[in-house]
Amino acid sequence: MNEIDPEKLLRETLARFKSETGTIHRLDDETQLLHLVAHVGLPPQLIDVVKTIPVGKGIAGETVAKNSPVTICNLQTDTSGVARSGAKQTGVGGAVCVPVRLGGNTGKIVGTFGIGTVRERDYSAAEINALQDLAKSLADALKS
Repeated sequence: MNEIDPEKLLRETLARFKSETGTIHRLDDETQLLHLVAHVGLPPQLIDVVKTIPVGKGIAGETVAKNSPVTICNLQTDTSGVARSGAKQTGVGGAVCVPVRLGGNTGKIVGTFGIGTVRERDYSAAEINALQDLAKSLADALKS
């Protein structure tokens, strides 16, 4: 079986979506914490902030809590309260995060896959579906 390299997939995805930042988190079912597995483009001071994220907090945590993709057109001006306070330090405008599931679209969530760009951006339904398809390939690498 071919083992997926999360960081390589993240870099390829960022190039495909013309985005500058991305994260992949693994979900620990017992603690309900997301643990950073791979990242690209994050400022060094933010790595500690996103290293561990509680379910329900931040964009990745909301993705798990809602069991669906979370998108923000412009993180710099967003007032929804979804993004954590340090998120604006990333310089990210548009962001999207999707659940990583075992067994397809209705399977158990094992992590999250998020990307962002410095520009304001609305991600289309087709782009979100494409990101979810890419996330499926991560499921085996992220399962506990």
